[in-house]
Amino acid sequence: METSTSCNTSTLTVFVPTTDNPWNAEKANHIYRRLCFGASETELNAALSLTPEQFIDSLVDQAIATPVTPAPSWFNTSYQDYINAGLDPDEQIQNNHGEWRLLAFNSFLNGGLKARLNLFWSNHFVTQLDNYYCSSYLYKYYNLLETFSTGNFKDFVSAAGKNEAMLIYLNGFQNTAEAPNENYARELYELFTLGLNNGYNQTDIVETAKALTGYNRHIGNNPGNTFCEPIVFNPDTYNNTDKVIFGRTGNWDYDDVITILFEEKAPLIAKFICEKLYKYFVSSTLNDAVINEMATIFVTDFNIANVLRTLFKSEHFFDTKTLGSIIKSPFDLTQNFIKVTGFNYTDDFKESIMWVNNTVGQYLFQPIDVAGWQGDRDWINSSTLTGRWQLCEYMIWTTWNEDPEAFRNFAIEISNTSTDPYIITRAIIDRFVPKELYTTLDYETATDIFKYNIPENYYTDGIWSLFFEQAPYQILLLLMHVTKMPEFQLK
Repeated sequence: METSTSCNTSTLTVFVPTTDNPWNAEKANHIYRRLCFGASETELNAALSLTPEQFIDSLVDQAIATPVTPAPSWFNTSYQDYINAGLDPDEQIQNNHGEWRLLAFNSFLNGGLKARLNLFWSNHFVTQLDNYYCSSYLYKYYNLLETFSTGNFKDFVSAAGKNEAMLIYLNGFQNTAEAPNENYARELYELFTLGLNNGYNQTDIVETAKALTGYNRHIGNNPGNTFCEPIVFNPDTYNNTDKVIFGRTGNWDYDDVITILFEEKAPLIAKFICEKLYKYFVSSTLNDAVINEMATIFVTDFNIANVLRTLFKSEHFFDTKTLGSIIKSPFDLTQNFIKVTGFNYTDDFKESIMWVNNTVGQYLFQPIDVAGWQGDRDWINSSTLTGRWQLCEYMIWTTWNEDPEAFRNFAIEISNTSTDPYIITRAIIDRFVPKELYTTLDYETATDIFKYNIPENYYTDGIWSLFFEQAPYQILLLLMHVTKMPEFQLK
């Protein structure tokens, strides 16, 4: 975690708008960018009809109330089942994974805070689809994220360790009394609950690994060979001896490990998780005072929604120093562009967007390693920045080739059918950047690009409007400019 001190000194006191610090479109956009993936003009106006506190409550309440995704037809199908049905299992599994990635992609557009949290937790309880490569495991893993994303963190940790995708990815299914495997025990503490070298030692890892034995399945003479079969507890491979974990001795099993962990290390867990939540939703530069206060709230019941509700309503979250302090991930970049413009894309094109997102560093269900994507500055280098520009161009030109009128419709809605090029330009820019540009000259430069080669008197004499024949192409040129602005990369 970062150790530098945040310059945002606002507290967790509930934000109350004032004349000098009003509730406005800039702040509503801030919420939508950080908690969701952006907003349409209709959604933004609806948010501004509420108070900030009411709006946050509505987003959190909706996330809590959102049901899990219904199980697909293949949710419990094994590799052997496909073979028995005369199907090519590799082809079927590949199709299933594409189907589920598309489902998740669309959830980012329409699923609000729930979808945002699903992505966050997939980068905390990390698994890699290419490692376990099983459709039924993918569904159960996604179901895990949806089930616990706003719930009790202790229950989340408990369920994560018994999830088949996790058991395969971190070798838990190979962990037996005769052949102990410490991978999951180590990551349980280092990555999922406590943080690196924070409140545990190697002995705790070794003893915990013993307690986590037995979650494997024997097929013939090949222990742990799952082929998408359910992984079950096997008492024959469980280490049925006393273990010493955090100084407590007993014949501890998996459930005992979770109980002991949260009884002995609750404050450390709360602090570690609140740091990750803060870093993801607020800033990579941590504010220890705010995080400690969050942890004090979190440790009382480990309710995820409660601590997030407090953070999102706070003066600290609404502070102008928070705006534009995080670099967008590839999915932030693409989903926000789609949400703001309202451009429609086919499923095939969405799949191609996901492929390009992969080339610039983010492939769904495939974090870079067990520690996950580190985010923020790690998203951008000389190669990925160029790729991000090209990705935006790809989306813009695809819309132009399929529906040029979409550009006109976007500008009409976002500017309220203005005839002033400066007002139109500013309205479009301000919907894509986290705070207004540094100088008026920046807006004027963009306005000149928007004006294209239309004679100046067309604007001054009222000849030009957004219904002018060349207006869609002018919007295209402006979007090309906006998506290359440094501010566009921020949220």
